[in-house]
This record gives sequence, C-alpha cells and structure tokens, in this order.
Amino acid sequence: MSDPIADLLTRIRNAIMRGHTVVSIPKSIIKEDIVKVLLEKKFIKSYEVVDNDIVVTLKYKKGENRISGIARVSKPSLRRYSSYRNIPKVLNGLGFYIISTPEGVISDKEAITKKVGGELICKVW
Repeated sequence: MSDPIADLLTRIRNAIMRGHTVVSIPKSIIKEDIVKVLLEKKFIKSYEVVDNDIVVTLKYKKGENRISGIARVSKPSLRRYSSYRNIPKVLNGLGFYIISTPEGVISDKEAITKKVGGELICKVW
C-alpha cells in the first residue's frame, strides 16, 4: 500500500535537495489542499494544476530554500490526532503543522483560532 501524502512530501524534499525550482506531483484533492496551505504560509512561490498534475514552484532566497524540512506525522499505519488545545509546537514555533480538520486542511494556528482539532498530517519548518 502506498501513501500519496508521503509521496508528495518526498517529491518536494528531493526537489529541494537537487536544487530544482519546479516539481510535478500527481493530483489529488488532499495534496492540492496541502499545497494551498504551503502557499498561504509563503513556503512555496506558486502552484498550478496542469492536466492530472500539480506543478509546484519552490521558493528560494539567496540560494536557500524556504522549506528547511518537511516530515510526515500521521501515517496510514499510525494516525495521530490532536485537539486544538494540545497541538504541539514545531521547533518552538519556527515551523507549523498541517492539520486535516472538519473545517478542511489548515495550518495549526488557524486550527487554534477556529478551535478545531484533527489529524496531524505533516510538519513543516
């Protein structure tokens, strides 16, 4: 069984390690929602949906990528959930969690503001 979210994160990590500015990812609704959160938090420059792919343009500043790290938290074999009161900090607030909630896929700060918990999909720093 494959994990499409882990594939998305791995493709982004590999593109960063190779210094690519653009990465293409097979399209799905959850992946597009995750990429939207990365765009809202200004961790990527842009994205667009082309045919059945999501084309993500990575953001670089002085040769350094905006994303230092991105990791899967909740896995298909071990789901991790959190109420909005117990969402852990990523690097003492330098990063954020992407959370799947009843309100949609949102960042940890937005989940706290809306007072909704959910599945901790991944963390970005």
